[in-house]
Formats: sequence, C-alpha cells, structure tokens
Amino acid sequence: MAFHSGFAAIVGRPNVGKSTLVNKLVGQKVAITSDKPQTTRHKIHAVVTRPDSQIVFVDTPGIHKPHHLLGESIVKTATDALAEVDLRVLLVDCQEMAGRGDQFIAELLKGSSKPTILALNKADRVKQIPERIFQSYKELYDFDAVVPLSARTGRNIKMLMEHIVARLPEGPKYYDEDVPTDQTLRTLAGELIREQILRQTSEEIPHAVAVQIEQFDESRKPVFISANIFVERDSQKGIVIGDGGSRLKAVGQAAREQIEKQVGEKVYLELWVKVLKNWRKDRADLKRLGYVVD
Repeated sequence: MAFHSGFAAIVGRPNVGKSTLVNKLVGQKVAITSDKPQTTRHKIHAVVTRPDSQIVFVDTPGIHKPHHLLGESIVKTATDALAEVDLRVLLVDCQEMAGRGDQFIAELLKGSSKPTILALNKADRVKQIPERIFQSYKELYDFDAVVPLSARTGRNIKMLMEHIVARLPEGPKYYDEDVPTDQTLRTLAGELIREQILRQTSEEIPHAVAVQIEQFDESRKPVFISANIFVERDSQKGIVIGDGGSRLKAVGQAAREQIEKQVGEKVYLELWVKVLKNWRKDRADLKRLGYVVD
C-alpha cells in the first residue's frame, strides 16, 4: 500500500482555535492555547504518523492587520507557511459569517492551486450551522472539502484527517514515528511560561510579554530552568509580578507543572521580570528574542 506524507498548514484569523485543533490532531499538547488573540507567534510543526501516512501539521499565527514590527513578523510567518506546504486547512468559527479577515486570507490562498479544506470549528456550540454561514465562506474560495468540527471535543476530527490524507502525495516519513513536534523542550518551556502569563493577565499585558530561556540544564536534578520575562514598561512589570510577587509565583507554579509533564522529571523554575522598552517595535530586540524580521 502506498505511503502518503506531506505538510498541512492550519491557517485562519486569530482566536479561531488553530492551536487547539493541532493539539487534538496530535493527541497531546504541542502548542500553547489561550482565549487571547495572537497566542501563537511562531510556526510549529506537529506530527501525526499513521500506518498509511505521516502528516506534518504547521500551526501558524493568526493572520491579522499588524500594528508593529512584531505583528508584521507574526503575519509573515503565517503567510510564508502557505507557500511551503502541500495542503491548507482554513479554520473558521462556524458561529460567524465570513468577514474581511477571512476574505484577505482567501485571496492569499488563491495564489496557489494546492488542495484547500474549509474546517468550520466550534460546531459543538450550535445545534446546526446556518446555511448562510456555509455560503458566506463558499463564496470566498472553491474549497476541495468542507468539514464542520469541534477542536475542543474532537467531533469530526477523524473526518478531517481522512480528507487530508486523501489529498497528500506519496512520500517518505519526515520524522521518526515517536516524534510529535519539532520543538525542543527548551522552546516549549518558554512557550508554557508565556501561556500562563496569557491566562493570568489581561488587557495589554499578554501582547507586551516575551519569554526567553536563559538556562535549561537537564544534567541537574531537578532540571534547572531560568527564564527572563520581558515587558515594555515598568507598570507592566509590576502587574506581572503582582502584590508581594503573588502573580509571578502563580505563573511559575502553573508553568512548572506543565513543563514537568513535558520533561518527565521534576523541574526547578526560576523567573525574572525585566523591562525591554518598546521591544515589539525594535528590530534588534525582535531578532534577539527569536522572531523572524526582514
């Protein structure tokens, strides 16, 4: 039997559930999630290996109108991924009509004839998706397949997988069977710390935060991790730290528990909050923090 493999990009507007879908497809947590837009900032490869196929899902940042260099970097990461894959999955919220953001993404998709699947997420929240919503998306693009699904519950995930595999070319395994992601534990640790800041802060804080791992020493027991949390203003530093260090302690405890699940060992996590003024608008700072900028 022929073996099929390839790369499939999950694309869409911010906050439609792309990372939740990727985690459900892989069957474990490889991407952080939150209810904040632009949670995902980097391209992540997540691997699903089956007897007949290997799909490398590319979790991309939400495509939006950027307001600073960081936003431009995020959008570039997402749009560049469209040119690098064998298939695209446009993920949308089935509770909403297609909008300008979806129209913009559809225009990007028209730049290539690669197979494209429309996935209508959050189908568990409605009794039935209205035909007018289906139609609003079908008018944007000639999709190869349309799948209503729920990334949260797993509804119709198997159907989506079958549509993807059927449209992938014959090819080799790109990753070993037991590899779920191309992210290193060091990178994932930084993301898990940022995830807890996203979940425990509000307003401008989540978007103004970057995390950089300074030390990741697996030779020490417990595993020693030291990380810097960067914000743009002194007032933001105070919010992240909290009264008497309460919020930073809560962030550290929750992040450590998540990191230990990934590492499989006890972890000692050391967090420092530092001000890096206007880092989202500074090209050198963005490069230092690992973002792709021209």
